[in-house]
Amino acid sequence: MGRDVPALVFTREDRRRYRIKMQECLDVFAQMLRESRFDAEWPQVGLEIELNLTDTEAEPAMRNSDVLDAIGDPAWDTELGRFNLEINIPPRRLTAGGPDAWEEEIRAALNHADERARTVGVQLIMIGILPTLQEADVGPKALSENARYHLINEQVFAARGEDLLIELDGVDRLRTYAETITPEAACTSTQFHLQVPPEEFADYWNAAQAIAGVQVALAANSPFLFGKELAHETRIPLFEQATDTRPVEIKAQGVRPRVWFGERWINSVFDLFEENLRYFPALLPLCEDQDPKRTLERGDTPELSELTLHNGTIYRWNRPVYAVSRGRPHLRVENRVLPAGPTVADTLANGAFYYGLTRALVDEDRPVWSRMSFSAAEDNLHAAARQGIDARLYWPGTGEVPAHELALRRLLPLAHQGLERSGMDAAWREPLLGIIEQRCVTARNGAVWQKEMLHRFERAEHCGRHEALRRMTRQYIDYMHLNAPVHTWPVD
Repeated sequence: MGRDVPALVFTREDRRRYRIKMQECLDVFAQMLRESRFDAEWPQVGLEIELNLTDTEAEPAMRNSDVLDAIGDPAWDTELGRFNLEINIPPRRLTAGGPDAWEEEIRAALNHADERARTVGVQLIMIGILPTLQEADVGPKALSENARYHLINEQVFAARGEDLLIELDGVDRLRTYAETITPEAACTSTQFHLQVPPEEFADYWNAAQAIAGVQVALAANSPFLFGKELAHETRIPLFEQATDTRPVEIKAQGVRPRVWFGERWINSVFDLFEENLRYFPALLPLCEDQDPKRTLERGDTPELSELTLHNGTIYRWNRPVYAVSRGRPHLRVENRVLPAGPTVADTLANGAFYYGLTRALVDEDRPVWSRMSFSAAEDNLHAAARQGIDARLYWPGTGEVPAHELALRRLLPLAHQGLERSGMDAAWREPLLGIIEQRCVTARNGAVWQKEMLHRFERAEHCGRHEALRRMTRQYIDYMHLNAPVHTWPVD
């Protein structure tokens, strides 16, 4: 969840002080890494889910403040758009209580929130991009009330000096300009967290980067935007463009984007935080009173507030997280590549695949990132976003094969091994990874279902595009509540 900030106008002095404070934080962070001051409890996992809000007709509902008041639970928070909310599921041990207990906890939280939302005429939907969202829905009035979002919006456009160009291709073509960053609010995701010891962070981050394309291909769920049929996971290129602080001349100079896959395998978590300072100017130069060096010297744990705030404005697809819990610091990999939905069952299956596969890859004698170029991993991500479950992806020793074949032949067995080594027995892991297996066998994920259902409505009901999207979205919500995995959803 984003950190709240006050409404401010930043001065050059603010930016100078912030730059100095960030460097102090980075130096303290390096000292903490050398002295092993981190909580190494493992494997601790967490989950964030972003959701869209609709009215009873499946049209966007700009009511997140009303819905938050109705829910009345601090686990829920606003997101960028007034038609978004986010829930933060409490962290847990990976095998604590088993997958059934985690699923029951998540479904209970979502069902309670949906029941409360319906008292104010709103429904919740877990989906990568809300299909009924129209261009008129993402203007300046769609920004949430939280001052953080307004400040980020102002700073992005101050850096750009011009409107955002959104240019996306697929079955259809979309080319439009935006005067705010609210198109980013169309992108709703599932974020998996994994707490790791500092000495293992680089291996887990590298593993997560290596499999990002496969994750997206198997779980794509965002084929529509503003009435256009685009990429299977349109959320990936949309997010990359919707927060871009670079005008075209700056892009041509090779300046890095703030939504970033990265450019190399790493040797330490320090590499990522150091890159943050080296490549990216501050969007929110807010200094706290705490002196990180003095805090560490007296034996307390520094919050490193400036370092973490800056990190939160750089949108890596796998983001490093430094946090303090109960007075002890820890590190997490935040996996951000996946869309929300379609169901809790699908979400937990995606999580099992991610957690198991990264564990297995980290344990290999010859890591996959030593046999695969970083650019190949990035190319896989974008190919998966374009083509979904049928995308052809590169993997060492296999070459370029369809994503579903790669998962069935090579990666699902590894995910089973990783979960077994993490303490998850066959009775728990087989149902979860069985969902991924059947998704691959049938070559059906959320994006495939959405596309098929839309065209069925267009053909059989002889309705226009927006009406077909609205009907498809209503059907999606009904199936979502049944919690049957998306590969089983009918289209007739």
